[in-house]
Amino acid sequence: ILLFGLGLGTTITFASSHWLLAWMGLEMNTLAIIPLMAQHHHPRAVEATTKYFLTQAAAAATLLFASITNAWLTGQWEIQQITHPLPTTMITLALALKIGLAPLHAWLPEVLQGLDLTTGLILSTWQKLAPFALILQIQPSNSTTLIILGLASTLIGGWGGLNQTQLRKILAYSSIAHLGWMILVLQFSPSITLLTLLTYLIMTSSTFLVFKLNKSTNINTLATSWAKAPALTALTPLILLSLGGLPPLTGFMPKWLILQELTKQGLAPTATLAALSALLSLYFYLRLSYAMTLTISPNSLLGTAPWRLPSTQLTYPLATSTALTICLLPLTPAISALLTP
Repeated sequence: ILLFGLGLGTTITFASSHWLLAWMGLEMNTLAIIPLMAQHHHPRAVEATTKYFLTQAAAAATLLFASITNAWLTGQWEIQQITHPLPTTMITLALALKIGLAPLHAWLPEVLQGLDLTTGLILSTWQKLAPFALILQIQPSNSTTLIILGLASTLIGGWGGLNQTQLRKILAYSSIAHLGWMILVLQFSPSITLLTLLTYLIMTSSTFLVFKLNKSTNINTLATSWAKAPALTALTPLILLSLGGLPPLTGFMPKWLILQELTKQGLAPTATLAALSALLSLYFYLRLSYAMTLTISPNSLLGTAPWRLPSTQLTYPLATSTALTICLLPLTPAISALLTP
């Protein structure tokens, strides 16, 4: 029932052209994921759920207030027809709070840290879709706001993850940085934004599924995972470096297209800042890769070897997403041809 509610909330937001209906979809989304987050009754999970509920309620209330203001000022409720700068800015900020864009990001690492990896995966992927659909629909009118949000997110997503040892917090900061990249290019090429969102979903899914298979939540357990799944441990650095955006992996494609688009638009300084902030993110992905592959047994950190129990997790989703995370870059010309209108 809860997963159905989750799907239905997102679908309603996707299908709506009226602000009230969009708001209702977002609320259904929030209310459906809350029992999923708190299902383990762990104090941290309950705390994370409470934080999530409060931020999402605040964002939804702001969204509702802004859309009512818009109806009062302009007399209509259409999402596409929003013209007045005040409600547009308020709605953009409310949706930024919903997906965790900097400087409204502070709840995301805290919430993700309190959840188990499966719910964390839903929160990092599915929960981003509905707010993103709304941002895509109102995007043309507030350019400076979007660029500031995007740059702040790429920088904070890089800086915040630097001295973390908890994998879920690292993934939360990586999520903030990726969303920043998407927001940067949104007003110039929505199709590239969608492509970035898609590759982000694939790469994040494979990362979460790897950590779930290894049952690892911090860097030390990651360092001992080679004893449990050697082949997967050999592939995981490639997944992580793909998240960091290194060629010849899939993650390079969206970054390349975004930097190209920003340069075309005459925003070379913005592109340079974004590219430099990607180095910050790359550092902590390299840290994880180093811990996984270069700290072999006698020199390994304090960490007990994991039990080699057979995993109950389905391997098809992991295999598919890993293959896509590593191998999609050669398809860039075909994808670019599809994207150009």
